[in-house]
Amino acid sequence: MPASHRRRIGATHLIVIALIALFGSAGTFLAVTGNASARTSPPSADQTSPPPTSPSVTSPTDNAPKDGTDDGSDGGADNRDDQAQDPAEGRDQSQDQRQDQSQDQSRPQEQNSDQRQHQHSGPAASDFVDIRGVSPEARAPRDQRAAPSASTGSFTSRCGRNEEGHRNPDNFIVTPGVRNGAHHLHDYVGNRSTDALSTDASLSAAGTTCDRGDKSTYFWPVLRDVTRGGDSGQDGNIGRVLTPASVSLTFRGSPAAKVTAMPKALRTITGDAKAFTNGTANARAQWTCTGFTDRVLTDKYPLCPRGSQVVRQLDFPSCWDGQNTDSANHRTHLTFPDKTTGRCQSGFKAVPQLRMTLAYKVPPGPNFAVDSFPEQLRKPVTDHADFANFMPGALMDSVVRCINSGRRCG
Repeated sequence: MPASHRRRIGATHLIVIALIALFGSAGTFLAVTGNASARTSPPSADQTSPPPTSPSVTSPTDNAPKDGTDDGSDGGADNRDDQAQDPAEGRDQSQDQRQDQSQDQSRPQEQNSDQRQHQHSGPAASDFVDIRGVSPEARAPRDQRAAPSASTGSFTSRCGRNEEGHRNPDNFIVTPGVRNGAHHLHDYVGNRSTDALSTDASLSAAGTTCDRGDKSTYFWPVLRDVTRGGDSGQDGNIGRVLTPASVSLTFRGSPAAKVTAMPKALRTITGDAKAFTNGTANARAQWTCTGFTDRVLTDKYPLCPRGSQVVRQLDFPSCWDGQNTDSANHRTHLTFPDKTTGRCQSGFKAVPQLRMTLAYKVPPGPNFAVDSFPEQLRKPVTDHADFANFMPGALMDSVVRCINSGRRCG
């Protein structure tokens, strides 16, 4: 082959090789710069993940579900991957997904809010009845003369109406040492120091609102006007706390026996704060109205006529085992007498029976409620009270003599 022809073929080959190299470099450059741009360019507004929805402003409670709302970050990453495949389609999908995600996120919060409101709601309209429509109780016939062994007197300890506003959500009898152990607010009269940390020593050393040096502690859940705002505490019992119009703390005798002295530091409860869910085996709530005390309700709030006050009456157990000042369930060491005979069970002895009578001026209509655990829905059947005896020994002896002699003292 002539040398000149070989030079033309060689030049052509060089041109082809150069063109291939040029196009290959451009493709590589575009691929590299394209990938670098994808890594370093900030995402567009459509590519950002949706922010989490705002937390609910419903008052929190100890048993309300925690806010587990998803912040949507995983969904945002999936959207960006879709946008990389088809930017236009990705933007549409991102908007639709954010809208759906926002709706999905709001639903559990709405449900949680509804659940919390349900837990704290109450009472219902059906929890109230007009006292005038309640039939008077049929009273059992009584003998003209009391049994020779009966103790017919009474002693009233005068301790005020909690004008000082001594209140807290503790219960040193049932949940000693636990702040907010009651999960509802208590009114206290008597011992000025009562709270979650109370001990025999601290109660013995404290002052009292009672006459004659009675350092006992008497307490019960507050009643509220639900038409008025007020501190709901930690557990959603809304409404303005009502100070009782009157408080009577009367120790009574036994229809079957003489009473003996209560031991110092005797603790006792009456009623069941969880009767709505536990059942009524230990329920002792009694609701009525002044002027209608022969008509008693146990599972309804009374609607009283104008001029009549709502009354809560709570009787405590009065048969002591003679040994213990408390028991694991706070009931077996001090029990109620037989309903028919008034006698204590074998091995137990009668002690003065405490009756709390609390009267209130309430707003007209179904607009008041007792504090309760959230799941108890502020039902009237959950009413209850607590007592711990810290009377001086000489005062307790006077109480026993008064009751056994048939006198009214205090």
